[in-house]
Amino acid sequence: MKRTDKNPTQLRQEAEAQLARVSKTKLKQCPDEELLHELQVHQIELEMQNEALRQSQIELEESRDRYVDFYDFAPVGYLTLNHEGMIDEINLTGATLLGVERNKLLRRRFTHFVATKDRDHWHRDFLNVLTHDEPLTCELVLQREDGPRFFAQLDCRLLRKDGKEPVVRAVLTDITGHKRVEETLREQEEFFRMITENVDDFIAVLDLKGRRLYNSPSYAKLFGNTEAMKGTDSFAEIHPDDREHLERIFKETVQSGIGHRTEFRFVLPNGDIRHMESCGGLIKNSQGKASRVVVVSHDITARKQAEDEIRNLAFYDELTKLPNRRLLNDRLEHTMAASKRNGLYGVLMFLDLDNFKPLNDKHGHDVGDLLLIEVAKRLTSCVREVDTVARFGGDEFVVMLSELDKDKAESATQASIVAEKIRTALAEPYVLKIQHEGQAKTSIEHHCTSSIGLALFIKNEASAEDIIKWADMAMYQGKEAGGNQIRFYDDANT
Repeated sequence: MKRTDKNPTQLRQEAEAQLARVSKTKLKQCPDEELLHELQVHQIELEMQNEALRQSQIELEESRDRYVDFYDFAPVGYLTLNHEGMIDEINLTGATLLGVERNKLLRRRFTHFVATKDRDHWHRDFLNVLTHDEPLTCELVLQREDGPRFFAQLDCRLLRKDGKEPVVRAVLTDITGHKRVEETLREQEEFFRMITENVDDFIAVLDLKGRRLYNSPSYAKLFGNTEAMKGTDSFAEIHPDDREHLERIFKETVQSGIGHRTEFRFVLPNGDIRHMESCGGLIKNSQGKASRVVVVSHDITARKQAEDEIRNLAFYDELTKLPNRRLLNDRLEHTMAASKRNGLYGVLMFLDLDNFKPLNDKHGHDVGDLLLIEVAKRLTSCVREVDTVARFGGDEFVVMLSELDKDKAESATQASIVAEKIRTALAEPYVLKIQHEGQAKTSIEHHCTSSIGLALFIKNEASAEDIIKWADMAMYQGKEAGGNQIRFYDDANT
């Protein structure tokens, strides 16, 4: 190809150079040597031009073969349709897609291969290409002559040539696989939509900053319109005491890709509290980067209420709501262990009401229960939050004070002050409102004192059982002294 680009001057110079390399002995003697030289140079030029033409022909044939290969064996079908929609030209791939030998496709209408339900659609699209001279892409169901139907995409463009009818060049692509993937995705989407719309669990899709992208319809039971939730902060309705913990869990899920199961509380618009248990999962994009977080939550409010009820039945007195013996023993063990670490005294007070039985006998157990409830309130008001007030049984109560002092005498003084406060509070008159069936409410006034026994303890020098027994013994010492008395266990032994 490069030889044909040379101008006559270059060609002459190369011919002269080639002639100069020929041995003078091989040249025939001629009277007109100048003419002979010109003839020889011209002969060499012709030979060089012939060689250049031969090389160009070879390269042209190779280029044509490559084009034919590219055209016929392309991964898509190429076809040319005349203005009547007949096939003028088609490559081997296109013929294979239609299931017909190529030479049998020429001059056949392309509509013949379009599924019946799509023919009107194809006619409109083909007419638009011819009329508007604009590229068009359409999807059709085509019918092979030798096999099943398949989904195809046609990319069409009008081609005009001077003096000839316009033709439509089309690229035919089999998109059956793509359509199957789309159908599978639609089925999966429908499947998951049915799940999310019909389960009681709460499903949320969040961006990496915790903003809501999607909330399942179940959220409407808590917050109303789920559409209004889109783009809002998912942490806004979290109970303030749980928010920091939940935000940390969310960040850990985004960073590690590992979901964490946790519990938290929702604060509803009306102020109600709902306990939730949730687990998050990270969704990654095709590059493996985090794109969003899916959180599935379950309302465990009923379970929490049941757990609290069971716990209350196990550890709290049903009437006064004070800790019962089981919880008292547990707290006493913990206080003794803490005393071993900090070296501070604690004290256990055992209380018994001095004038309780006559109230029960005269007015019944319901009125006696009212008195016990009032006693529990007065006892609780006399101690710190870290201290424990428990109902031991019947009209017996226990008060435990922790972390008094390292000095025994000072601890005894502090305990005496609290015991006297309790004795005084319990000795105040009780005004109890009662109502018998069919009668109006009435009030009665009852006077009731208490006997209080105290036992100091430190570290684990004695067992919990012994400490309770010592305080009980001291209490009976005071009761035998006439009631409304305070006695220490040491005093009981003297």
